[in-house]
Amino acid sequence: MLNSLVFVHETLLFLYTGFAMSCLFCKIVDGSIPSKSVYEDELCYAFADLHPQAPVHILVAPREHIASMDDTDKSDTALLGHLLWAASEIAREKGLVKGYRLVINTGEDGGQTVDHLHVHLLGGRPLSWPPG
Repeated sequence: MLNSLVFVHETLLFLYTGFAMSCLFCKIVDGSIPSKSVYEDELCYAFADLHPQAPVHILVAPREHIASMDDTDKSDTALLGHLLWAASEIAREKGLVKGYRLVINTGEDGGQTVDHLHVHLLGGRPLSWPPG
């Protein structure tokens, strides 16, 4: 059984080990599973949610496999800020001038269903509070 896999996507090099080799979002990010791309750069990839909960429902995932917020540390601060910036940039491009919501689900009780950190961008309709 393979313990790691190196994947080259255009000019980006990815090293997948262990769990990341079977991660759904890692496969979407590397292009081996098709998605509707909305934004991408060297740190993240954003795509339309397959089961949208709002007229605009975009997922922004880091290219690096990080299972959840529980697996981040201080060294991830810049990446986490970049994910939020990318989500807000997408919101501006989508014309969400009346507002939008950014959500990061963490763990089973937090509603996380894919073990790859990602930010949900939801907008295009009034969103109620509290969620869930």
